[in-house]
Amino acid sequence: MIKVAFASNDRVNVNLHFGAADTLVVYDISPGYAELLGVGEFVQANMKGENRFKSLSDGQTNIIDLQLSAEELERLAAKPPEDKVIAKLKFLEGCSAIYAASIGTSSIKRLIMAGIQPIIVGTGQTIEDLLNEVSLALHCGGLSWVERAKAKAERSAAQNPAAPHTPSGNGLRLITSIEELE
Repeated sequence: MIKVAFASNDRVNVNLHFGAADTLVVYDISPGYAELLGVGEFVQANMKGENRFKSLSDGQTNIIDLQLSAEELERLAAKPPEDKVIAKLKFLEGCSAIYAASIGTSSIKRLIMAGIQPIIVGTGQTIEDLLNEVSLALHCGGLSWVERAKAKAERSAAQNPAAPHTPSGNGLRLITSIEELE
């Protein structure tokens, strides 16, 4: 029903900064079911923004004192900025949201412009728990971005009727009610 991505290098936990992520995992989520659609692998990027010294593992900020020579500063200034987000945005086309441990301000703006909800979660949040949260919201409501994504998917399906997606059977069974948590 909706596609959701996760910045994860182990495909189990959300543990990467979006801009520097070398791996994005995409699932198709329906009430009670999620299926892995694909894994995007990207060239690992060097962080440049305000979060570049933030450790994603412990949530604390570590400042590294960089002593650069005038020659090194000149070389860095002459180097054109790399846009590590373009390939990720292309890979995420059709996704409703991206979960990451951190997302820079510039990337947040670009994701929103592309119609993708950026969601920052604590490091170590499991993908399965987040899939269950989205499944529950698809069935019962409660998350505004899921409601918008569901409505958009239903409008798109009504305007462009295509063959229904048949699950492969290799997906995850998810919860659709609070009672299933007990």
